[in-house]
Amino acid sequence: MTIRLTLACERYDRTEALRDGRVRPAGVDLTYLPQQVEETFFRMARFREFDASEMSLSSYALGVARGDSPFVAIPVFPSRFFRHSGIYVRSGSSVTHPSELKGGVVGVAEWQLTANVWIRGILEDVYDLPADAVSYRTGGLLEPGRPEKLKVDLQGRFDVTPIEDTQTLSAMLAAGEIDAIYSPRAPEGFEPGGPIRRLFADSRAAEVDYFRETGIFPTMHVVAIRRDVYEENRWVARSLFNAFAEAKRLAEENFEETAALRVMLPWYLDEAAATRELMGDDFWSYGLEPNRHVLETFLRYHHQQGLSAQELKPEELFAPETLETTLV
Repeated sequence: MTIRLTLACERYDRTEALRDGRVRPAGVDLTYLPQQVEETFFRMARFREFDASEMSLSSYALGVARGDSPFVAIPVFPSRFFRHSGIYVRSGSSVTHPSELKGGVVGVAEWQLTANVWIRGILEDVYDLPADAVSYRTGGLLEPGRPEKLKVDLQGRFDVTPIEDTQTLSAMLAAGEIDAIYSPRAPEGFEPGGPIRRLFADSRAAEVDYFRETGIFPTMHVVAIRRDVYEENRWVARSLFNAFAEAKRLAEENFEETAALRVMLPWYLDEAAATRELMGDDFWSYGLEPNRHVLETFLRYHHQQGLSAQELKPEELFAPETLETTLV
């Protein structure tokens, strides 16, 4: 039996073989819909438009914690990102260390964004900036009028206020109306000589140090299957997991190709070697066990920041069919 499924996902090197058909999930006639993550998240969270999609880890965990998630995830992480580089201040700001933001005002597009959960947690754990030590303003980064995709109830634990529908966080930071922005996307004005700079002048060095101390390469997105699709054909979870793993394996083969460069970066082979020396061969791992510590840390942050009433366990996030390896 072959079933037809739609998958909405950004175009990544690690998923390209799924998009172009070199890898086909067993039993599935897959239609890969490449689109930007914001569009995918909004359409899947609000309208359930796709059979499966890339999804914000935080948004997915919200539904699991509430016990009413319309999705079931597999432990595939199409997006991972160190987030020290996602903290911005004015170019003329005297702030050079996160702890100096205590008592200030920080802009975030949405409280529940995965990147912002990671940033707040890292700043509290490592840099002496508790999440409740600043006030927050939510709204559009580049365009006005952005609402939270999902309703959150913080029960008054944090000072979070939406900005006006005519305002943007980028303009407010440039004008000095807020003190910083936490964001997965760069704000307007972040450019050479522009009014906005990163808080960490050498964010890469900070991120390398963070990995050496913690072993954490933050997970941003999972792959979620609509629950009705999963319940009708539970084998789909494992089939998709295996296909994503094979597509990633094919992408990793490019790191060994020396006859001709596969991407337009002259020293990417050296970069790949340096990354493996620091992070190991399987630095972009799928599956539960290689990511248990990363997920436990994220779920602790999620709970501490008022997004889940209880601290979830990593096993609660994923289809059980994807948690064990077949024994022979």
